[in-house]
Amino acid sequence: MKNGEFLTLGIESSCDETSVAIVAQGRRVLSNIISSQIEIHTAYGGVVPEIASRHHLNNINTVIDQALAEAEVKLDDIDLIGVTKGPGLIGALLVGMAAAKSLSFAKDIPIVGVHHLKGHIAANYIAAPELEPPFTAVVVSGGNTDIIDVKDYNDMDLLGVTRDDAAGEAMDKVARVLDLGYPGGPKIDVLAKQGNPHAVEFKRVFLEKGSYDFSFSGLKTGVLNYVNGLRQQGKEINSADIAASFQLAVVEVIVAKAVGAAREYGRRKLALAGGVAANSLLRKMMEEACIDAGIEFYRPEPVLCTDNAAMIACAAYYRYKDGYVDDLSLDAYPVLDF
Repeated sequence: MKNGEFLTLGIESSCDETSVAIVAQGRRVLSNIISSQIEIHTAYGGVVPEIASRHHLNNINTVIDQALAEAEVKLDDIDLIGVTKGPGLIGALLVGMAAAKSLSFAKDIPIVGVHHLKGHIAANYIAAPELEPPFTAVVVSGGNTDIIDVKDYNDMDLLGVTRDDAAGEAMDKVARVLDLGYPGGPKIDVLAKQGNPHAVEFKRVFLEKGSYDFSFSGLKTGVLNYVNGLRQQGKEINSADIAASFQLAVVEVIVAKAVGAAREYGRRKLALAGGVAANSLLRKMMEEACIDAGIEFYRPEPVLCTDNAAMIACAAYYRYKDGYVDDLSLDAYPVLDF
């Protein structure tokens, strides 16, 4: 504790970002250091788990030191350590977990494991200090497209999940088809702004009536078949129009289901989270739909949409306040139930 404020050190290493943050009182970010490996993995067209783990191992101590220095605190000032326990790449998770447990043991600091997706939801508490549960949360990322009923800080129900390709995964695959490179999501977003979103009417998949689940595999295949058909006929491929049309098809489904869930469950607030929450069209259309429905809309700034330790620290703080504490038997899980 410093200046009477409870300090949480967060560690996030679930994929290819090594991140450490210091957060005061659960919501005030004193530092949020992110060491990204995007340039390293771009050459491979995606994240290589073994390489990611190696770079986490090389970076973690430096990033911890940078986070403490930027926050102008010492380890002795830290009251709680929060660490991502899953889901994610097991080798990457273990590096962050080992660092967190070492600090906890050496300094006798309580430790709390955090579910990665619940961390993404908590990013909204940092971005909007006034936000309190209950609300509807939509987590859109490379591995998940989920709708969650957030009844309280640690009481949440999963309403809808990804049945096959998540939105971010589909974007990466479509970007590959269009030869845009990695990471695909941001490249699709940029290119789509130059295209006509109604040039190609790709199929919207809403599944059975009343379902809040998502399926983007068919849409991805539809784009692939469309592009292959043009190539076989020797026709020009307008990548901007295809990107814009595909992106609109994805976003329309997410927005419709998210706002529908908020209405059904009587929530007057909706929060967007996850890496794809930085997508400009998704943010714009979700905000417009929420305004039309009389729902307050929340979304973190882009740096808090991607994987970061500030969101993990925030989620850990609220778990600790509710009496959740782990011990040194805490483990990492590549697959973890919500």
